[in-house]
Amino acid sequence: MTSNPTGRITKIIDPGDALGEILFGLIMALTLTVGSRLVFEEEGLNVHELIVATIGCNVAWGIIDAVLFILGTTFYKSRRLRLFRQIKAAGDEAEALMVLANEFPIKEAPFSAKAADTDALYQSLLTLARRATPVKVSFSKGDLSAAIAVLLLVSATAIPAVLPFFLLEDAHLALRVSNLFLIMLLFVTGYAWAKFSGGRAFQAGMTMTCLGLLLVAIAIALGG
Repeated sequence: MTSNPTGRITKIIDPGDALGEILFGLIMALTLTVGSRLVFEEEGLNVHELIVATIGCNVAWGIIDAVLFILGTTFYKSRRLRLFRQIKAAGDEAEALMVLANEFPIKEAPFSAKAADTDALYQSLLTLARRATPVKVSFSKGDLSAAIAVLLLVSATAIPAVLPFFLLEDAHLALRVSNLFLIMLLFVTGYAWAKFSGGRAFQAGMTMTCLGLLLVAIAIALGG
C-alpha cells in the first residue's frame, strides 16, 4: 500500500490551517513574480535575483509563520489553563456555568440548539472541568511538528514559482508560465478548501483566485 503525504500532513496540522499557509505562500510568490515584471520592465529581467528573492522571501515568511504558530499555540494552551482556573475559583455553579458560556458561546456556532441541550452541554463541561487536574502548559512534539509543517508549506510554494525558469530558456516566457501556474494553484487551493469544509468547490476556487489576485495587486500598489 502506498503512503499518502496529504494524509500525513492533515494529521500534523489542521487542513484549513495548512491550506491557509499554502495560500499565503502563493500570494507572496505571486507578488514577487508579478511585481518583477513592473520593476524590471525597463532594466531587463534578472532571473537569478528573482529566483533568490522568491525563495528567500518565502522561506523567511515560513520561519516567521512558524514562530507565530508556536506563540499562538502557547497562548491558546495558556488561555485554556486560565479558563480551568476560573472555573475552579468560581463561587458557585451558576458563576462557573457563566464562565463556560462566555468562552464557548453556542449562539455563535453554525447550528441551532435547544436551551435544554445547551444547558446539558455546559453542565457536562463543568463536571469534566471539576474532575480534571491542571497540567503545566508545555510545547509538545506535535506542536513542533506542526510548526515545521507551517515552515515547509510556505517555503514549498516558492517551487512552482521558480521551476519554469529552470525549464525554459526564455526568461519572459518563464515568468508568464510562473504567474499562470501560481494563479492556477490559487484556484486549486480554494477548490480543496471547499472540499474539506463542505462548500461549493468551483465557486470557492474562483473566489480564492480573485481574492488572491486582489491581495497581490494591493501588495504591489503599496510597494510590497
